[in-house]
Order: sequence, then C-alpha cells, then structure tokens
Amino acid sequence: AQQAYSWSEGRVVFASGSPMPGATVSGKELRPGQGNNAYIFPGLGLAAVAAGALRIEDAALLTAAEALAEQVGPGDLATGTVYPPLANIREVSLQIAVAVARHMHDSGVATLPRPSDLKSHIAALMYDPRTEIHS
Repeated sequence: AQQAYSWSEGRVVFASGSPMPGATVSGKELRPGQGNNAYIFPGLGLAAVAAGALRIEDAALLTAAEALAEQVGPGDLATGTVYPPLANIREVSLQIAVAVARHMHDSGVATLPRPSDLKSHIAALMYDPRTEIHS
C-alpha cells in the first residue's frame, strides 16, 4: 500500500485482499480497504435463507454491491478507502441482507412471506458468536 500511495502521491484507490497498514502521504492519512468476499457473501447468504430464495440471480449480487457502497461514509472516502471498516461487519452484513432479501421478494425468487419488519426478522436469524450456548 505504501508503495502505491507514494508513487501516486496519494491519488490511488487501494484495496487488498488482506489487511494492510495505512500510510501518510503529504500529511494526509490514508487507509487501504480490505476488498474480499467477507463483505458481500455473509449478507447475500443470510438474505437467501431469510427469503427462502429459489436461486441467487446476478441482480442480487448487484443489489449487495450497492448496499455495501451505501455504507461507505465521507470519513472512509476521505482516507482513500472504498469499504466500510471491517469492524462493522455485522451491521454491514445486516444491511446487505435486508437489501438483498427485499430484492428477492420483489423479483419473485423468495418462497417465504416477507415479514412486516424485515430488518428485525433478519437480525434475529444472525448467528452471534458472543452468545453462550447452553446444552
């Protein structure tokens, strides 16, 4: 990342499949994005389960990508990253799942009825590794 930032004088949009340290170029803090399937696929799969989707069409992937992009804020863009912080992955996945499930219902590939509160319904389906399992 440092090499790309230095060479481009901080103008490059840089993403890597693995986490990388940020850099400072001309006094500006830059943070590389981590561009991998950890962003799109958990929400896409959760939406398919929540909607009982018959299939996952290309348009569902586009919907997931758009939902991801909507979660990139001005602060992220100011540091040169085009992804939201990976620390927010649970909320990112939830927002993607809601958008994709809505699309699946609207496009007719869902087999389950649309809940009145889609976001709460999907949130209740999410696995939480912090939850203690009692046997």
